Amino acid sequence: MKKCIFILILLATIISCSTASQNIASNGNNNASSKKTNDTVRIANDSLEYEVIIIDNGFNYWLNSMAFPRNYHSLAFLENKNYQYVTEWNNRVLQPNRYNPNLYEMTIDYQPQIHYGYEVNYLIYNYMIYFQNTYKQKLAGYVPLR
Repeated sequence: MKKCIFILILLATIISCSTASQNIASNGNNNASSKKTNDTVRIANDSLEYEVIIIDNGFNYWLNSMAFPRNYHSLAFLENKNYQYVTEWNNRVLQPNRYNPNLYEMTIDYQPQIHYGYEVNYLIYNYMIYFQNTYKQKLAGYVPLR
């Protein structure tokens, strides 16, 4: 059976819409709203049988315009940061009274002993950076402002 890592970040429609409208209102840029629709990123590594799916308005645009380019960080760096971020993320999912359950809806099955490959780690890392900057969250340590 195919092993999958699914990251389905389905933020409540109210939060997504209010965040998008706040960005449009604050930036006054109507082009940004058109770039935030139909935003799904999927990376599949068939040889390793792992897959990442991210659904979050604005992430694809952010990934293409703001993220560090591929191979900027080493695989070891990405794996280390992803482990830290995912551990904290999963802790917050388990505490819905303390952390917003609309932001932390489901756990992420990321196991550090499994080598997911560069693309999967790159995508997870960049989503975590995007998430922290967009929703004003701090999962672990220093968060780049990119």
